[in-house]
Amino acid sequence: CFEFSAQAAALRWSAEHGPITVLYRPARQPWLAKVMETARNRPGMLAVPTNLSGVRQMIKALRRGEAVGLLPDQVPPHGQGQWSPFFGKDAYTMTLAVRLAHQTGAAVVLARCERLSWGRGYVVHFEPLPAAPLAQDADAALLQINQAMEHLIRQSPDQYLWGYGRYKEPRVEAAAPA
Repeated sequence: CFEFSAQAAALRWSAEHGPITVLYRPARQPWLAKVMETARNRPGMLAVPTNLSGVRQMIKALRRGEAVGLLPDQVPPHGQGQWSPFFGKDAYTMTLAVRLAHQTGAAVVLARCERLSWGRGYVVHFEPLPAAPLAQDADAALLQINQAMEHLIRQSPDQYLWGYGRYKEPRVEAAAPA
C-alpha cells in the first residue's frame, strides 16, 4: 500500500520532523506518469523518480537534514543491487538504502503502515533499526536491512504483499537511445 503508506507516513513525519523525499518508479505511459507525479507530491512530501536525478535529490535532502523514504524490498534493475538473504532465501536486494546511509551518515528509521479493519483507516508505525547502528561493511549492512524488513513484516504478515516477486531475477534496463 505504497500510495497510502508513503503519504500517511510523510504527513505524520513531516508534521513532527520536516519534509520527506520519497522514491517511486514512474509509470511507463507519459500521461499516467504525470498524473502519478501530481498525485504523489503533497505538502511535506516530494516524490522523486527512480533514476539518477531522483537519487541526487535524495542525497541533497539528507544533507539538509531531511528524511527520505524508499521501499528496500523492491527488486532493483540489474547492477543496482546484490543478492542477500531474505526470509532464508537469497533475494536481489537494492543497495541504495545502504549507500545513502553510508554516504550521508543518516540514521535508518523503519516505517510501516497498518491497515485497520472495516475501512477505519491506517496507523503509521516508526521504529529505529533493530540492530543499530547500520554496519559499515556493505554486505553486512544489506543483510541488516533485509532482517529489519523481515522484522516489520512479522509484525503484520497478513498485510505484506506476498504476491510481489521478491525473489525474481533483476530486470535489465534498455540503454537510452543515442
